[in-house]
Amino acid sequence: MSDLHLASVPEHVAIIMDGNGRWANQRGLPRTMGHRKGVEAVREVVRAAGDCGVRFLTLFAFSSENWRRPETEVSDLMGLLRAFIRRDLAELHRENVRIRVIGDRQNLRSDILPLLLEAEETTRNNTALTLVIAFNYGARDEIARAAAKLAREVAAGTLRPEDIDAEMLNGRMDTTDIPDPDLIIRTSGEERLSNFLLWQAAYSELLFVPEYWPDFTREQFYKALERYAARERRFGGLSTKTLAAGAP
Repeated sequence: MSDLHLASVPEHVAIIMDGNGRWANQRGLPRTMGHRKGVEAVREVVRAAGDCGVRFLTLFAFSSENWRRPETEVSDLMGLLRAFIRRDLAELHRENVRIRVIGDRQNLRSDILPLLLEAEETTRNNTALTLVIAFNYGARDEIARAAAKLAREVAAGTLRPEDIDAEMLNGRMDTTDIPDPDLIIRTSGEERLSNFLLWQAAYSELLFVPEYWPDFTREQFYKALERYAARERRFGGLSTKTLAAGAP
């Protein structure tokens, strides 16, 4: 894996897997073929993340806004999710990968929710890479659901409004026991977060790459980690270079 040092590997990488449809359109193929090719990229990147020591990999699989897409495309995406879990769950389990699902689980299709629950339960005790699947996920919705939990506690008399702080809200998020992403990658050249991990991304490094998701290989993933390793994270403080120079 080139010269990337283990100490520089981010603990948590999150990816907005964008560009499947445009990849297909450029080749005169149906959009569904782009999604199918994108699943192959998922498999490759999951293996690459595990091989290089990433502890958490979050993939934006299906947003809460994606239900607005044509029914045929949504049905194909659901079919790909079912096929991925049925085909890959056993292998991921053998590789000691734990699967977590974040997003709103209310009103999910009856053939989808049991698969997600099965994947989580089967891999619950695994200790290698944690693969976080953001499904039916939207960051604003997640924050609203977390705030609603706090509101219910206040209404029940178990929490005082004046005691609510950022840490409490964070404890009601879908990702409460998952570290914030060190690096967020978006493929396809688009440069926005699109309602993905807005709360958790406060100090994440952002990397936008031109490749469409189906073209995002293991090598592209490693290049992204190398670019991350070259950055200096400050979390709102001064850089080590500034401190070394004795700036006031």
